[in-house]
Amino acid sequence: MLDNVTINQLRAFVAVCDQGSFSGAARKLARAQSAISHAIKALESAFDVELFERNTRKAQLTAAGRSLLPDARAVISRTEEMKNRAGAIAQAGVPQVSLAVDAYFPRAHLIDCLRTVQDECPTAAINLHITTMQGGEKLVLEKVCALAVTIENVPEVNPDAIERHWLREAEMVTVCAPSHPLASTPKPIPVDEFGRHIQVVVTDNQPGAEKIQQGVAGKRQWLVNDLGAKRDLLKAGLGWGHLPRHLVSEDLACAQLVELERRAWHIRSLTFVISQRRGHDLSPCESRLVELLGKP
Repeated sequence: MLDNVTINQLRAFVAVCDQGSFSGAARKLARAQSAISHAIKALESAFDVELFERNTRKAQLTAAGRSLLPDARAVISRTEEMKNRAGAIAQAGVPQVSLAVDAYFPRAHLIDCLRTVQDECPTAAINLHITTMQGGEKLVLEKVCALAVTIENVPEVNPDAIERHWLREAEMVTVCAPSHPLASTPKPIPVDEFGRHIQVVVTDNQPGAEKIQQGVAGKRQWLVNDLGAKRDLLKAGLGWGHLPRHLVSEDLACAQLVELERRAWHIRSLTFVISQRRGHDLSPCESRLVELLGKP
């Protein structure tokens, strides 16, 4: 039965192959030669194959043995990796990184940052929430997350309890589908003309959310809490809206969306900040993640 295979049996198998003999494996593993022989027999019984030729003085692998040797090495390697990881956890505990990120934050950059932290801190337990508007800071207040990437001009949930630090900026563009009436409106377009058409607005859909909407031109609005849904609606010609340039650069390049020029109506770049509870000391993993998120 494969359930009866032990790591010591696999170590004996690999040692015999590396040393070329049962006696050499016994010396390497500081075990009796009879224990090595017993381990190999038990392994062969579990696998139901012969690993070594029986009619040679030197330990010579059978075809089955040659096929299984790389697997045995891989299992031993993963076991050592697990032991090292467990040792690191026992010594320092499991690093916790809990992060809420606003949906407008550059997604590809976020993925690169998370991948780097995973590679550099393999024992870290990373918890991620994608949020909108004040959602991230609410999670920080509730201690679900230690950090939140928030848009600066979204009002703070509780300024006495949360502090913000500048992180980076992202350019915003106003777009619609080529089939939308605004696409053929003479440029630049006044704000009143925008107000005549449906604007797709991202909100957290919570009570009071209408008080913190940004860049709204009129009362004709469709409210969504998903940036992908907003983009899809705009590409379908069902409204207009503001989106980060990084999100729609390919859509603009292939003319699935067009950029609209506004008259006397300035939409600033999105400024992202890191929100954290006052007095919270960042762990090394958290500090590294914040550093990466802020890089261009």
